[in-house]
Amino acid sequence: MTRLALHSRLIPGTEEAYELEHARVWPELITVMNRAGITDWSIWRSGRDLFHLVECDDYEAAVAQLANDPVDKRWQEHMSQFVESFAQNPEGLAGQSLRHVWTMTEQQD
Repeated sequence: MTRLALHSRLIPGTEEAYELEHARVWPELITVMNRAGITDWSIWRSGRDLFHLVECDDYEAAVAQLANDPVDKRWQEHMSQFVESFAQNPEGLAGQSLRHVWTMTEQQD
């Protein structure tokens, strides 16, 4: 199981609308995400900055599978009215994941 963090930024003035859209995400989107191997996705917001925690079998494979899924394409198009961009990290999985620094449970005495 892979756990990774992503960072994206909202278009100014869309913060409340973005949160309303996530009050209940389309159930069919959750189905296709699960089918792609994504087991959980959490989002935190600070101002316009969004921090995502994704748990999945293989993020790069999931992104590749979702790229051809009509439900995910509709969702991405719909959310483009709120999301300005995702931070890019050439070292990260699929060019997006943030650099992992430390996890308490991974530290051994």
